[in-house]
Amino acid sequence: MRDFFTGVGFFFQGVGWAGRNGRWWAFGLIPALIAFAVYVVALVFLGMYASDVAEFLTPFADSWSWRDGFRMGLGVVIFLGGLALAVITFAALTLAVGEPFYERLSGEADPLPGYQEEPWWRSVPRSIRDSLVTLLYVLMFTIPLFFLGFIPVIGQTVVPVLGAAVSGFFLTVELTSLAMERRGLARRARFALLRGNLGLALGFGVPIFLLFLVPFVAVLAMPAAVAGAALLVRHRLTPTTPGSLTPGLKGPATPGTTGLSGPATPGTTGPDGLPGPSGPTPGPRR
Repeated sequence: MRDFFTGVGFFFQGVGWAGRNGRWWAFGLIPALIAFAVYVVALVFLGMYASDVAEFLTPFADSWSWRDGFRMGLGVVIFLGGLALAVITFAALTLAVGEPFYERLSGEADPLPGYQEEPWWRSVPRSIRDSLVTLLYVLMFTIPLFFLGFIPVIGQTVVPVLGAAVSGFFLTVELTSLAMERRGLARRARFALLRGNLGLALGFGVPIFLLFLVPFVAVLAMPAAVAGAALLVRHRLTPTTPGSLTPGLKGPATPGTTGLSGPATPGTTGPDGLPGPSGPTPGPRR
């Protein structure tokens, strides 16, 4: 539980960072606004045709006397499912659309000495590929939860809590990807690191998921979420000198080690004042 509230605190640190750096906050709004417009149009169409989709999916109910009420309820569930999926994928689409924007914003919140930014035409395709893989994982969880939602009592109590937890975790996966990639962490290593710090991941991602359910709040909160994710990675998930990490090596961080380049040397500190070994500075990602 302590880790959970620590994760919540890093989101508020991101809000504070965005508040102190208004230019970067405004800079980060641009891709979020673009993604928000796309989702608004998609959800409007889904709302208009949800009842038609429900009717198409339930031909077996044509002879039921209560088919209209059943299909109306199913239409509502379909729309809510689309809304939940939109919230989960909003960060992925926004990060893909705004890769150059958020790469710079994340780098400002989490500077790495000697790091050279990768050209966008190399980073964007990888970001899209990783986001699609993450989406497959999301669907593996959300589709069963969708059907469990029809079970009385459990569907109205347990399932929403599990859904928020799953959504929050995968939001953290997406939001921390920029800072972790700068440290040479591949997708599998990022997943392993967040699973090993599940309380932090949920504490950071669940409040953001709930905020993203409020129209337009997702746009305003996105830059702060990216900044908070960078601070989370810098100070808790890889709490060693960023300049000592060697890109390209994989493995979750453990106490007293970088998780990437070996054990920490006692008594040394890095440019950000955090303990860790001295060593080569990260270069461009390959």
